[in-house]
Amino acid sequence: MNKDLSLKTRRGFLRTTTLGTAFSWTVPSFLAHTFSQLQAEAADKASLVQTGKDGTILVILQMAGGNDGLNTVVPFTNDHYHKARPRLGHNGKAVHKLNDEIGLHPNLAGFKALFDEGQLAVVQGVGYPNPNRSHFRSTDIWQTASDSNQFEKHGWIGRYFDNACKGCDPTVGITVGRQMPLAFAAKSPMGVSLDTPENYRFITSDKPGPDEQPMMEETFHKLNTSDESDGNSGATIGNLGGSIVHHGSALDYLERTALDAQLSSDKIRAASAKVENQAEYPGGQLANSLKLVARLIGGGLPTRIFYVSQGGYDTHSNQTGTHDRLLKELGDSVKAFLADLKVQGNLERVLVMTFSEFGRRVAENASGGTDHGAASVMFLAGSKLKAGFFGKYPSLAPADLLNGDLRFTTDFRSIYGSVLEQWLKTPSAKILGRQFPPVTIV
Repeated sequence: MNKDLSLKTRRGFLRTTTLGTAFSWTVPSFLAHTFSQLQAEAADKASLVQTGKDGTILVILQMAGGNDGLNTVVPFTNDHYHKARPRLGHNGKAVHKLNDEIGLHPNLAGFKALFDEGQLAVVQGVGYPNPNRSHFRSTDIWQTASDSNQFEKHGWIGRYFDNACKGCDPTVGITVGRQMPLAFAAKSPMGVSLDTPENYRFITSDKPGPDEQPMMEETFHKLNTSDESDGNSGATIGNLGGSIVHHGSALDYLERTALDAQLSSDKIRAASAKVENQAEYPGGQLANSLKLVARLIGGGLPTRIFYVSQGGYDTHSNQTGTHDRLLKELGDSVKAFLADLKVQGNLERVLVMTFSEFGRRVAENASGGTDHGAASVMFLAGSKLKAGFFGKYPSLAPADLLNGDLRFTTDFRSIYGSVLEQWLKTPSAKILGRQFPPVTIV
C-alpha cells in the first residue's frame, strides 16, 4: 500500500472512531492494530461504560521515605520513648493530646481538628511479618499486599481493577504524578497518570507548529517517566512508585498505551475546570495534588481510586525541621481537602488512607535523625468512618523491640481488606490472596 495513503487512512480512522475522538495526531503505526481491537470491543458495547460518579471514592496518600510514626503519634507519657529520644522527643505540653497517653505531633493541628470532629482514625502499630527495611522492597510489599518472601507483579489496586472494575472507564483510577505506582499494575491495565490537566494533552494538527512538537514530546516524557526531584530537601527519598515490570505479551503493553492515549484530554481538563476549590489550602506539592483531586471529583469523573504522594520522609539526619514541615503540610492539606469536598457535597463519598513503607527505629541516631525501622502508623480520614483508634500501640520496652524496632500489632492488609469490603464493597480475599481479620472502619 502507498505509504502516504496508509498514513492518511490511519489518521482518518482515528478521527472517525470512538477511540480516536479524544485527539487528532499521528500515532505510531504499531498502535493501529491495538486501536482496531479496542474499537471493535467498544462497538459491541456502544460506548465505554461510565461508572462510579455517585459511588464511594478512595484517596490513597503515600508518605514516601518511611515516616517516623513515633514522632507522628507520640506516646508522650512513655519513659522508654523519652530515654530513646532525648533530642527528638516531644513532651506532653507540645503535642495535641488525643488521650492521656498519646498525642499528635505539634504540627498536626489539622489532624487534631479532624479527630475532634469525628473525621480521623489512627491505626496504630501497622506493619507486616518479617519486615524489610529496604525502601524499594518494602514499598513493593505495601503496593502489592504480598508476604515479605513473595514477589508479585500485580498491585493490590490493580487486582481490584481486574476483579471489580471490568468495563469501567479508564479513569477509574488516577495517579496525580509522573509515575504510575506498582499498586496499579494489573492483568488488564486501567488507570491514568497525569501531572496537571494542562499538560495532559496532545497536539491538535497534522502539521504541528514549532511549539507543538516539543509539547507533544514533553507530554509523553512526563506521562511515562518518574519524577526523582521532588521532596529531597533534607531527605533522600522523594517518591517511590514501586518496581513496575511489564509482563506478558507485547499486545498487553500496547493495550496499556492505547488505553492511556484513548482517554480524552478534553475530558480531564473539562472536569478540572468545572468547579473551583472552595477551601484555603496551604502551599506545597501535596496540597496542589489534593486540590486537583477535589476538582476532578467535583467535575464528575467516574474515578474510584485517586493516588497522591508526599515525599521526603527518609529523615536520617536533622529530622526535626524536615519532619515538622512535612507533617504540617500533611495535616493542613488533608483538612482543607475534606473542607473542599464538604462544600461540594461530596464529603460522604470520600475516604482518605495514608501509608508509608516503614517507620523509623525507636532510638534517635547521632545525626539528629532516625534510621529505617518497622511498624508505624496509618491514618484514615472522612466523615463516614468510625473515628478514633484502631489497633494497639506497640510496646517500647527494650525487651519487646525487634532489633531496635517496633513490632507490628496490626497487619496493613487487614486495613486494605476492610477498605475493600466496607468502603469499595468488594470481596477482599481474591484481591489480597486470603482473608485478613477485618477492622470495623465504617
